[in-house]
Amino acid sequence: MEDSVAADLPEGRPWGRGSKPAGGLYLVATPIGNLRDITLRALDVLAEADLVACEDTRVTGRLLQLLGLKARLTPYHDHNADKARPALIAKLQQGAVVALVSDAGTPLVSDPGFRLVQACVEQAIPVTAVPGASAALTGLQLSGLPADRFLFAGFLPSRGAGRRAVLKELEASPATLVFFESPHRVAEALADMATVLGNRDAAVARELTKMHEEVGRGPLFDLANRYAQTPPRGEVVIVVAPPGTGEAIGVEEIEARLRATVAEGSSIKDAAALVAAETGHPRREVYAMALRLFRGDNEE
Repeated sequence: MEDSVAADLPEGRPWGRGSKPAGGLYLVATPIGNLRDITLRALDVLAEADLVACEDTRVTGRLLQLLGLKARLTPYHDHNADKARPALIAKLQQGAVVALVSDAGTPLVSDPGFRLVQACVEQAIPVTAVPGASAALTGLQLSGLPADRFLFAGFLPSRGAGRRAVLKELEASPATLVFFESPHRVAEALADMATVLGNRDAAVARELTKMHEEVGRGPLFDLANRYAQTPPRGEVVIVVAPPGTGEAIGVEEIEARLRATVAEGSSIKDAAALVAAETGHPRREVYAMALRLFRGDNEE
C-alpha cells in the first residue's frame, strides 16, 4: 500500500451519507497496492460495520489506520474458518453489519469466504458485494491476451508433479488462463506451463497498481528463461493465452535434444544446461532426465 496517498483522502467522511447500512454480510474489496483504489462505498461500509472479518488483523488494521477508520476486527482465514463461522452467523442473525475482507483485493478469490457466503444463503441472511480491485482481473487486463473468455485457476500446487497434473487438466480449456504464483516459483511454473500447455503467449504481471508495476510479455519458454535468471519480486499474476499459440515440447523432444547435444561433444551436465535453457524446462529435471538417458556414464 502507498502510505503517501492517505493524506489525500478527505477527512470527516464527506464521501458518503453517513447512514448505517442494513444488516447483512458485505463482501468488501480492498486495494491491491494503491490505497486510492478503495471505493467510496467500501469506505462507508467499513466505517459503519459492527464487525470486520479479515484474513490478518494486522494487515487490515493497518489499512483501516491509513484510511482513518476504526473498526472491530476478527480473524477469518483457512485455519480458523470452521470455528469462526458459527459466531459470525450468530452476529448476522442478530442483524449485525459484518464486512468480509481479504488481505488485498476481492474476497472469495483464493480465500475461504465462499463457505461463509454459503452459510448465509442457507440461513437466508442478506449478502451483497462491494466490488473493487482484483489482482486477477487487473493482470488479465494488462496481459494483452484475449479477455472475452478466461478461467481463473488460483495457485498451482507447489511441487512439479502436482503442478503438471493440474496443468494437464487445464490444457484443453478454450480460455485464457489466469494464475496466482509465489515469486520464487515463477520460473518453474512457467517452464511446466510451456512443457504441458505448449509455448503459448503469456504475461507475468507483478506489483500491480504499485510504483514498480511491471508486466513481462512473450512466449512461455522465453519468460521461463527470463525469470530463471532474474526472479521477480512481489505479488505475481501469470496469464496464459488459450490453446493454439504453441506446441508442447514433451519428454521425447527433450530427450532427442539431449542426445543431439551430447553427440556434438557436450558433457551430460552442459547438455542438460543447454537444453533446459532452450526449452525453459527446470534444469535439475533435465539433468535427471539426462542421467537416466545416459546410464553408465558418470560424467559430472
